[in-house]
Amino acid sequence: LRLRHRLLATGQLVLSDSCCYLLQVKCTDVVQAYIKRIEEVNPLINAVVKDRFKAALQEAQQVDKLLSEGHGDEDSLQEKFPFLGVPFTVKEAFALHGMPNTSGLVSRHNLISTSDALVVSRLKQAGAIPLGVTNCSELCMWYESSNNVYGRTNNPYDLQRIVGGSSGGEGCILGAAGSIIGVGSDIGGSIRMPAFFNGVFGHKPTTGVVPNDGQFPNAKGARTAFLCTGPMCRYAEDLESMLRVMAGPGTRKLKLDEKVSLEKVKFYCMEHDGGSVFVSPVDREILQAQRKVVEHLETHLGVQVQHVTIHKMKYAFQIWSAMMSSRGSDGQVPQLFTDLLGDHGKPVWPLWELMKWFLGMSSHTIPAIALALTEKVMKLNPAGNAKLVSMGQSLQTEVVNLLGTDGLLLYPSHPIVAPRHYSPLGMPFNFAYTAVFNILGLPVTQCPLGLSKEGLPLGIQVVAGPYNDHLTLAAARYLEKAFGGWVCPGKS
Repeated sequence: LRLRHRLLATGQLVLSDSCCYLLQVKCTDVVQAYIKRIEEVNPLINAVVKDRFKAALQEAQQVDKLLSEGHGDEDSLQEKFPFLGVPFTVKEAFALHGMPNTSGLVSRHNLISTSDALVVSRLKQAGAIPLGVTNCSELCMWYESSNNVYGRTNNPYDLQRIVGGSSGGEGCILGAAGSIIGVGSDIGGSIRMPAFFNGVFGHKPTTGVVPNDGQFPNAKGARTAFLCTGPMCRYAEDLESMLRVMAGPGTRKLKLDEKVSLEKVKFYCMEHDGGSVFVSPVDREILQAQRKVVEHLETHLGVQVQHVTIHKMKYAFQIWSAMMSSRGSDGQVPQLFTDLLGDHGKPVWPLWELMKWFLGMSSHTIPAIALALTEKVMKLNPAGNAKLVSMGQSLQTEVVNLLGTDGLLLYPSHPIVAPRHYSPLGMPFNFAYTAVFNILGLPVTQCPLGLSKEGLPLGIQVVAGPYNDHLTLAAARYLEKAFGGWVCPGKS
């Protein structure tokens, strides 16, 4: 039987397979079970970098007391505390009271949060219990979660593979069954890549729906339109519930109460970006998985999936880079990465830092130094950047018009399955497959599609028009039933 987390206000834990059984359990039992799992797997994967197990158990005891004393009926408790007693984990870049908030920056290694990020506070108010914080890349700007504060996180399906980034520790602990729901953020695929590499679900909401307050680094200038906070989880049904809580009043912008008939949705499919020289070709197994999805939709839903070619997708990396460096609508210039590396001290000099790195004297990772150098190079061609920004705006109009209010686009989550450690340095721009949707401001859900022949997760991105998150979430639930969703590591 498959252990499901669905801890209801009555303290019932659902076990489901072909049959469904209900067991009466205590919240402390559930929290203790996840603590035990983390203690089993974390020495191997290094996903949870700081725990709060003692406090979590005390909070679980308070939930048990609340239930035993009969404060309110099940319906009223469910409405007030939709995640009552459900354990969760948080990307370390978000403030969680009493936990570190370094974002992998050595100069912040003594910093302890004295408050909660807004989304964390909302989940706690909904009854959820935080177990700890999870690893990320330095300053959340690389797609391997490794830094000089906590070290490297390893993929639960193959310890020699990456977990993605920057919400890599979060994706990893979810994939390893050490957590059930988690908080991530995404400015270039930082929710969706880890979700893909670790075989779980991750949702990047429509821009501006979920608040980004309380994370470091936060976005300024044009980047405020690209950074999204969103839910990550093992089971598709939890995405919408989490989104409702995390977005709070922002849910009014969405149509989450609208019933979705996928038979009436217009499906579009694009198998690759058109052949960018900066990005790896799409793996055959990823293409095969996507084609199986298309075949299933056409066979079982009776829809016609239209294959499209969006030519500007070929320039996704260049467009993303230019728009990340552009001024916001208020004229504000984005904060320089070199300033962030200095963290309110002196800005870092990338070339000098690179020399120090070769001598083993730098406190920064090579991807962070390389990004700082790239930032300097991008400033040398303002006219070219302006052209790319214009191209990005044109691309946004094209895709939004294509999808409308009733369209979904199927697109690879990444061109290759989880690569080996350090190999992203040789293919640094593969994140363009996810990053392009940040600059378009569209809702995207990464959905797992089983495992490759090597036992590594496969997946697909489902993209909708602005504020049509309900369509991608409905598709995620459907694909989970059709293709099995999350697969426990080692099952194959």
